[in-house]
Amino acid sequence: MEAAHPPPTAGKFVVVGGGIAGVTCAEQLATHFPSEDILLVTASPVIKAVTNFKQISKILEEFDVEEQSSIMLEKRFPNIKVIESGVKQLKSEEHCIVTEDGNQHVYKKLCLCAGAKPKLICEGNPYVLGIRDTDSAQEFQKQLTKAKRIMIIGNGGIALELVYEIEGCEVIWAIKDKAIGNTFFDAGAAEFLTSKLITEKSEAKIAHKRTRYTTEGRKKEATSKSKADNVGSALGPDWHEGLNLKGTKEFSHKIHLETMCEVKKIYLQDEFRILKKKSFTFPRDLKSVTTDTEMWPVYVELTNEKIYGCDFIVSATGVTPNVEPFLHGNSFDLGEDGGLKVDDHMHTSLPDVYAAGDICTTSWQLSPVWQQMRLWTQARQMGWYAAKCMAAASSGDSIDMDFSFELFAHVTKFFNYKVVLLGKYNAQGLGSDHELMLRCTKGQEYIKVVMQNGRMMGAVLIGETDLEETFENLILNQMNLSSYGEDLLDPNIDIEDYFD
Repeated sequence: MEAAHPPPTAGKFVVVGGGIAGVTCAEQLATHFPSEDILLVTASPVIKAVTNFKQISKILEEFDVEEQSSIMLEKRFPNIKVIESGVKQLKSEEHCIVTEDGNQHVYKKLCLCAGAKPKLICEGNPYVLGIRDTDSAQEFQKQLTKAKRIMIIGNGGIALELVYEIEGCEVIWAIKDKAIGNTFFDAGAAEFLTSKLITEKSEAKIAHKRTRYTTEGRKKEATSKSKADNVGSALGPDWHEGLNLKGTKEFSHKIHLETMCEVKKIYLQDEFRILKKKSFTFPRDLKSVTTDTEMWPVYVELTNEKIYGCDFIVSATGVTPNVEPFLHGNSFDLGEDGGLKVDDHMHTSLPDVYAAGDICTTSWQLSPVWQQMRLWTQARQMGWYAAKCMAAASSGDSIDMDFSFELFAHVTKFFNYKVVLLGKYNAQGLGSDHELMLRCTKGQEYIKVVMQNGRMMGAVLIGETDLEETFENLILNQMNLSSYGEDLLDPNIDIEDYFD
């Protein structure tokens, strides 16, 4: 066995990825080491910056996400140098990365924050759109102006919001679960929200506080098509704002849900004709299912044997970690979901290589009320913590696990309701050994608490409940609440007074 090369003494902190995790990591390193150059390598001309950050409670945080030119980042942090190029190869033995532009950059510590790519139900079909980032959302809007019927596949946050926002177009929504929004709620919460799909949307849209996405001033012509498909950071919580999601027909919601099914096969029009298959019209009522006479550009056969024609298909079926460029010649440990495994200091299995955000898979002994989900809040927390760990390691200090990994806490908006998710909000991993308590006021609030052995393990709060801080504390301190029984959610009892 030949001796390992000693790492070059030169070298800097290098961060790959211009999304929330990468930018947060680079900013944090730049603050820590004001006299060192921090290199941020990003394939996209814009970066994602966290703005209007607010700590709502000990762990819950809210922030806006803004697309900015990398020049703005370099202005704020003169020691950050942005290199606008993809990564071609990682030579971990030599402590160096090779960028697409042919340059080599030697690092002393490297953090990979290259995010994730949308899982497409099939590659290379012009009628299948994957939505994950601003560019694809705009592409989607262009297509929608001409659409009479679309099909949405997937059951996460993006699918849920799309269905709510689309007007004037028939939507067939296929999900593999029994109820909608499975990643975020149970059937009860889904029911609470979908009653809103049936009542017409009020004209007065509540003003959103978060970003409007712009892709103005992008160096569009510079990116070739194949490249453009792979870059682009994840969408923020209000990514559909400012997009006019109206189809061609003049009516509000027309949604047909097909549950417990997946896509079996996709046919283009010619193929469909030759095979002489039959497709269904949009179901107006449950009894009459008629054969569709209209010809559609694309047809989807579902695993429940139904076939529908449509103008195009939206694939909103989650993401896969974007590890491809870094694997060649390196023996990374990968998680089951394909992400780079990281330990409790965000360190991968390779020396001096860290990872944060969607690209990584947490593999330490997790807190019983925290789980990894590929969300913006976690990208920010991981990027911040990874920088702390890199700094500590390079100055030989030890560092404690960041507090944000004690409790899963996420705040978002669905259908214009505030939604707070805490701990094992869907009883994830608790088996049948748990009970649920519910309180629901139609059109106003929905509160669900997950209890195990008298202790609160998780909660879903929809609406302006003002209970997030109290519940956060109850989950964190694991106090035995058996004696309160159902009173815990009695609207006439001010629960906060009990637990201040």
